[in-house]
Amino acid sequence: MANLKDLKMRIESVKGTRKITKAMQMVAAAKLRRAQEAAEAARPFADRMNVVMGNLAGASAGSESAPKLLAGTGKDDVHLLIVATSERGLCGGFNSSIAKAARVDAEKLLAAGKTVKILTVGKKGREQMRREFAEHMIDHVDMSEVKRLGYNNAQDIANDVMARFNAGEFDVATIYYSEFQSVISQIPTALQLIPATFEADEQAEAPFYDYEPGKEDILADLLPRALTTSVFAALLENAASEQGARMSAMDNATRNAGEMIDKLTIQYNRSRQAAITNELIEIISGAEAL
Repeated sequence: MANLKDLKMRIESVKGTRKITKAMQMVAAAKLRRAQEAAEAARPFADRMNVVMGNLAGASAGSESAPKLLAGTGKDDVHLLIVATSERGLCGGFNSSIAKAARVDAEKLLAAGKTVKILTVGKKGREQMRREFAEHMIDHVDMSEVKRLGYNNAQDIANDVMARFNAGEFDVATIYYSEFQSVISQIPTALQLIPATFEADEQAEAPFYDYEPGKEDILADLLPRALTTSVFAALLENAASEQGARMSAMDNATRNAGEMIDKLTIQYNRSRQAAITNELIEIISGAEAL
């Protein structure tokens, strides 16, 4: 009977776990809708900014007076890797996939004799990167108190990165995040922030504009905003990807809990029937002995 009691307690425990995972799935679904809307709303602005900056950058390419954020330092000896992950777990392989992409690139750079510096955004990324690259980590951005992502959060990160670049701490900066595709698909992405790279819209019929005060002056003014926009878009994509991954993970956990309850229930019924049968055999055997 002790075995039956253990099975019953385990069934109740799994049922409790299933309630929790189901509730977390519903919460993630509600948060996903808002995060997805924010990420999708930011994409047209980021894309258009990329096109405008691409057209301006094309005119300044190779110029000695090109802004430093665009031209870079002329070297690629020191690389800053910005690893953006979530503050919380229980979201499947979301954090691991981002950390893995950054880890692979870091190993390649170190093997090539480059210097690697790592800036983490989100606790989970810091925990994973610290296992192998603790000596390369220079700073961490804590987002645990941020309830809703805002442009100011991205601006703080971008300003810190630009200040480090102006101080000569690195030559190339790359941010790692996950681009949201769907609930079951989030793509780990690496985006180079410094030197800034943009794609001009070559297919569009671009009218000719006269820029005042001048293309390079406007470019110098817009580059910090473009960098901040890229960081903000990455954070929004990450937020949507996190909730999508968590929703999918909790759905799988709920299904697995249901399957486990079914198996345990069958095992419980079989054990109960066996116990009843044994008791009947003992009673019959005792009666025959009398």
